[in-house]
Amino acid sequence: MATCILRINMTDLTYRVEDVPEAYKHLGGRGMTSSIVADEVPPLCHPLGPNNKLVFSPGMLTGTAAPTSARVSAGAKSPLTGGIKESNAGTSWACDLAAIQVKAMVVEGQPKAKGKFWGVHLAWDAAAGKPKVEFFDATEYAGKSLYEVFPKVYERFGNKVAVAGCGVAGEYGYCNAGIVYNDELRRPSRYSGRGGLGSVMGSKGLKFIVINDDGAPGVQIADKALFDQGRKKMTEALLTHNITKPKGTLNSYGTAALINVLNEAGGLPTRNFSSGRFEGAGSIAGEAIFDGVKQRTGKETYNHACSPGCIIHCSNTWYKPDGTEHTSCVEYESAWALGADCGIDNLDDVAEMIHLCNAYGLDTIETGTTIAVAMEAGVIKFGDSKGAINLVQEMGKGTPMGRILGGGTELTGKAFGVTHVPTVKGQSMPAYEPRAVKGIGITYATTTMGADHTAGYTIAPEILGVMGKQDPLSPEGKAGLSRAFQATTAFIDSSGHCLFIAFAILDIASGYEGMVEETNGVLGTNWSAADILALGGSILKKERTFNEAAGIGKAADRLPEFMKLEPLPPHNQVFDVPDSALDSVFAEL
Repeated sequence: MATCILRINMTDLTYRVEDVPEAYKHLGGRGMTSSIVADEVPPLCHPLGPNNKLVFSPGMLTGTAAPTSARVSAGAKSPLTGGIKESNAGTSWACDLAAIQVKAMVVEGQPKAKGKFWGVHLAWDAAAGKPKVEFFDATEYAGKSLYEVFPKVYERFGNKVAVAGCGVAGEYGYCNAGIVYNDELRRPSRYSGRGGLGSVMGSKGLKFIVINDDGAPGVQIADKALFDQGRKKMTEALLTHNITKPKGTLNSYGTAALINVLNEAGGLPTRNFSSGRFEGAGSIAGEAIFDGVKQRTGKETYNHACSPGCIIHCSNTWYKPDGTEHTSCVEYESAWALGADCGIDNLDDVAEMIHLCNAYGLDTIETGTTIAVAMEAGVIKFGDSKGAINLVQEMGKGTPMGRILGGGTELTGKAFGVTHVPTVKGQSMPAYEPRAVKGIGITYATTTMGADHTAGYTIAPEILGVMGKQDPLSPEGKAGLSRAFQATTAFIDSSGHCLFIAFAILDIASGYEGMVEETNGVLGTNWSAADILALGGSILKKERTFNEAAGIGKAADRLPEFMKLEPLPPHNQVFDVPDSALDSVFAEL
């Protein structure tokens, strides 16, 4: 594990390296970010003010040979929800942060001078045996496309570094601004997308964090034999499960394989959550991407890894008709938000919007759902893909319309007097209709993060049959299901593993054993499966306590009113989970 906490003070451009407190000794990822935010950030502070803090933490296993574990968590008080936020991403930047012995990086304060941006360069000081920091003027990179400035950062610091940053969306203070990281080809395409954390970074005057791990000691492993035993079990589970294996569902069709699956289930939100089926789904689905890439490049191409050590390989690349690269990656959520939810079935236009979101530093989910609400308001028509591209460009330019849309789905609904706004705690719902998949609706309502499918992915049993198929239209037992998934997910987010390991470890018992053994091997702990759930639960309770102090209590654990009143085609279901069931999720944790 990394062995220090690194504090970056943006008020006076200083830093200090601290020992890890005993209470944080066995934390990482989400467990670390949420603990520091809960302990140090005033719950009532302004998210873009000087008292908020931005915390980065690699997972417990990040930087090791554990498969698919190169994840980093970013945490802060969210400008979008007003509550605690953790958003994670897969990137080599996470591994490099762990390699230089940083267990958590805490960005504090903000410059007194507005409009000036700084970068920090992290490296390993071999003589001192700790990381060192150099500040550099990054104002020249502001106001520009990330595709333009990322190559310049690499030219300045060399191709071996890893980069994190914010785009113009973060500079503008948008509530839908993400934090961008490099992918394996040094593209600005990996994101801690949700919750507006890119604007927290921008509010600190911090444009880039560059890491060079040359000479760094790497992650220390307490029990190598136990770690290797667990790693082998996890690897075997991932390589044999139908969803995660080579040339399996994710490797072949990417996460967008879910477009057709959810459409068939009647749970693909369409035209601002007015239907569960989209007639153009097949044109933007993973299968269409696979076939289109083959046609445009002349070869059958399987997907690639988003980060070092990933063996699932679910990230794709879309190409233009002439065979040149258009964008990477067309994820399920992005294809849905900028496609089906807007009534758009033109894959090239969806890819162009994803490319623009990457260029500006925008969360594709919040961007797509915001445009869908604007469509409902009559700003442009549903299905107008060229008009939608123009609206994304407005966000990038910072025009008055762009700033309204950059405020997110809920703000846009208020600005245009729309009542049909699919948000919880200020954050828009992702690509699963809660009236057609009741368990995920409970997760949306009750998670500490605002509407978030990754917080408790009950889609696994309800739609994909992982752990045994459950009826997605039935509310029975779903509160307990969501609770268990939320606690387990809080641990996975802390471990550094990608959430997609859940498919394999929930179906293959040895895979779950492997996760526990990997963790014990690195930390020197003796945790059991029960301890894993208990740790996940304790993280949720910390987050819940912060939110309550910020004024976000159980009254906010509800879905929008229209979902209780309007039956959703094709099943003509409403969200009929009683409030008592929603209240029980945390009451029984």
